[in-house]
Formats: sequence, structure tokens, C-alpha cells
Amino acid sequence: MTPEDRSTRSVAAIAGAGIAIVVFLMLVWSSYYTVDQGERAVVLHYGAVYAESEPGLHFKVPFMTSVEEISVQQQKDAFEKTAGSDGRLAVYTKDQQPIWVSISVIYHVTDVSNVYAHYGTIDKLQANLIDPQIPQQVKNVFGQFTAISAVQDRALLDQQVQSAIRSVIRGPIKIDSIQLMDITFSDSYEAAVEARMQAIVAQQQAEAAKAKRIIDADAAAYEVRAAADARAHQTEVQGAAEAGAIKARGDALKENPEMPELVAAEKWDGKLPETMPPNGALPFLNIKGR
Repeated sequence: MTPEDRSTRSVAAIAGAGIAIVVFLMLVWSSYYTVDQGERAVVLHYGAVYAESEPGLHFKVPFMTSVEEISVQQQKDAFEKTAGSDGRLAVYTKDQQPIWVSISVIYHVTDVSNVYAHYGTIDKLQANLIDPQIPQQVKNVFGQFTAISAVQDRALLDQQVQSAIRSVIRGPIKIDSIQLMDITFSDSYEAAVEARMQAIVAQQQAEAAKAKRIIDADAAAYEVRAAADARAHQTEVQGAAEAGAIKARGDALKENPEMPELVAAEKWDGKLPETMPPNGALPFLNIKGR
């Protein structure tokens, strides 16, 4: 054997050993897999779903078994306004008022094998199962409310939106929550509402001013009536007092006929009249002139 043959054999042996090592390492590397917490693994035998694996270290048959990991953590599908885009839903109310709605759906996968078998990935599940249903159900519900009732009956609106979405989105997922985050009306409608509110406030202020004027007028009338009643009462009291005095004087005259002459005598200044009518009587004397 020539030195060249020995050299060729040595190179072939080294190459074979290297290939064997590489194959061995590949076999070892492909004989196990790990599943992270928050995920589940779909185990496939020649592409067919065979089993599911929980988080941790697992072994598999190299080149025959493959693994697809799917998250079971909460996912969010949102229709909202973000930087550079407006992903809100445009809907119409029962009275044909345009509204823009921000809504989000929080869900998580409950059957990873079903997800993989029918959709492949969560993104495809969301695109095919969730995204088409949310806009349609939101439009259906808002179409049953007027613009005013959508605001006044917000709790009922939220409840019906949630019920409508939950009733149609079924399958290998569970909906954890549905949030109707924001409802935005058109600028023209908001301006009309603001004008209406200003008119209501102005009307209330006018009614309050009118009520105040009525109260003030009633108070003034009450004061006038009270003053008149006071004067009437005073007149009545004075009249009663005067009547009592006259009656008392009359009763005194009846009992004392000489009292007028006594009173006149008390008031007489002692002077006799300078002239007397014929047959006249002198004051306080029963003497008649002759």
C-alpha cells in the first residue's frame, strides 16, 4: 500500500468519524424537546396529531415525531385607534347616526390540538374565527339602539354586545372578557346635542327666573295684605274701644242725671255771660231772667 493510499484512507476515516459524530449529535438533539410555561405542544407523527404535551422536558422519536407549540395565555383582539391607524369599527344607530366604536376581546386557547388541526396558528384562528364576527355583531346590536338610547342605556348596550359576540364565537377558545371601551359620535351630532343642552339650560334658567318673580310678587302681595289686615284690626280695636267708652258714658248718665251739670261746672271759668236770651237760665242756677 502506497503512502498515498494510506493518506486517502486516513482522510476517509476521519471524515466518516466526523459524519458519525454529526449524525449522533443530530439524533440526540432531535430526540427531546421542551415546552415553555404558558404553552402547550401538539405532538405530530408524520404530520398527524398524536398527542399534547404539558410544559417541561419531553422525548420524541427523531425524524418521525414533530412538535408545534401553541400559547394558552390570554390573547387580545382589539378594534381601536392606534398611532398611525384608526382600527375602530364604524357602525350606524337605529336613527342612522354614525358612530365609531373601540372594542377589545380577551380570550385564551382551551384546545391546542383543535386549533392546530383547523387553523394551524393562533393568528390564523383570530383572522378566521374572531375578526369577522366582532364587527358584524357590534353592527347588529347598535342597529337596535338610537343614538340617545346608546348613551342613556349604556349598561344594556354593553350587555347585548357581549352576549351577541359570545353566542357566535365558539370553538377551541374561551372568551375571558369583552370591553366596549369608547363610543364616538360625529362632530355634527355632538354639536347638535350641545346646542340642545344649552337650550335646555336656558329654558331652566328662564323658568327659575319666572318662579323667582312669582315668589317675589307673592311675598309683596302678602306684605300688602298683612299691612291691610293690621290696619283693619287696628280700626276694629279702636272702634270697639270707642263704642265701649260711649256705652260706659251712657250708662253713667243714666245712673247720674246731674253728671253733665257737674262736668260743666268743673269746666266753668266763673264768668257769667254778658248777654242772655229772654227767659234764659243762668249757668248752673235754676234762675230764669224776668
